Amino acid sequence: MKGEGFSKHSSPEFLQPGVTFMKHSVLVSTVLLALSMPPVFAAEVEHHHPHDEHPAELQLNAGKQWETDAPLRQSMTELRQLFASNLEGIHANEIALGGYHELARNTESAVSRIVAQCKLPPAADAQLHIIVAELLSGAEMMSDHANAGTARNGAVKVIEALNRYGQYFNDPGFKMLSY
Repeated sequence: MKGEGFSKHSSPEFLQPGVTFMKHSVLVSTVLLALSMPPVFAAEVEHHHPHDEHPAELQLNAGKQWETDAPLRQSMTELRQLFASNLEGIHANEIALGGYHELARNTESAVSRIVAQCKLPPAADAQLHIIVAELLSGAEMMSDHANAGTARNGAVKVIEALNRYGQYFNDPGFKMLSY
């Protein structure tokens, strides 16, 4: 596996090369901008709630995991599978830089789907935004302008974000990645 980078057969079909993606910097900027804006609908309907409802740290929902919806579970499971199939190479530091770049693009694509399709209640959505920000930060570290060390650290950051998702969100089929 050393020097091979990203295997064509190691990711789900929707993550394969050849799928048209926005330039990662535009995508990351757009998603981060969207995440930094308060949800308009929630503001109109629930304007009486305090602003600290969107905490900066992940929290459980009164001691329980946050509920999820099918699109979120599917995207997170597919992203987990992608990183699980590359875990050995990440751990052994044997993935070529181009492989990390592709992992970054696929992470950004998964986040785009999550943001577009996921319909969680406002409090759960606010918690999910923390995970999404961690995923995008890891993807940015693996992007085209990254060096090998930074790219590997970005992959580890994505793995940690995936595991935090498994800790804080109720997704019975989701398995944590051992790293």
